[in-house]
Amino acid sequence: MTDQLPAGVERMLNDAATRRLEVSVVNRPPANSLAEAAALLGILPRSIIKSLVLKRQDGTFLFALIPGDRVISWPKLRALLGANKLSMPSSDAAQAATGYERGTITPLGSSTPWPVVADLAVASGRICLGSGSHGHSAFVDSAALITALGAIEGDISDPDPQFRSS
Repeated sequence: MTDQLPAGVERMLNDAATRRLEVSVVNRPPANSLAEAAALLGILPRSIIKSLVLKRQDGTFLFALIPGDRVISWPKLRALLGANKLSMPSSDAAQAATGYERGTITPLGSSTPWPVVADLAVASGRICLGSGSHGHSAFVDSAALITALGAIEGDISDPDPQFRSS
């Protein structure tokens, strides 16, 4: 890309480079849903990994990485972490915790390097995730990402009923 990248994308790429993680960024038109974004990118919804910001009872945060065709399983995640309470923060709180707006969030380049939990259903190989800016998507090898982030892996999701085996 020859154009100057948005600050969020630059921050994400700088963190990836520090971690020796190869990431490619593509421009894409706006999408109104994850399914639409997948169609625009020519990939299956499960190949888009949602970077969810979760708040712990003590006020700290963590990232949960789950495939786009799945939903978080609160009981499974609480059991894995030994946590009594986890919640989704407001958009403003998520942005304050990560430096990224909802819809662009990635653990790479987060303003605070929160712990990461990756769902076992994350497909191996090339995946897509938030790039730090609207209109851009980041592609990376899933195993390399999980290793670079030092993510805990576990069964933390269930199939999303809105997606039939995608």
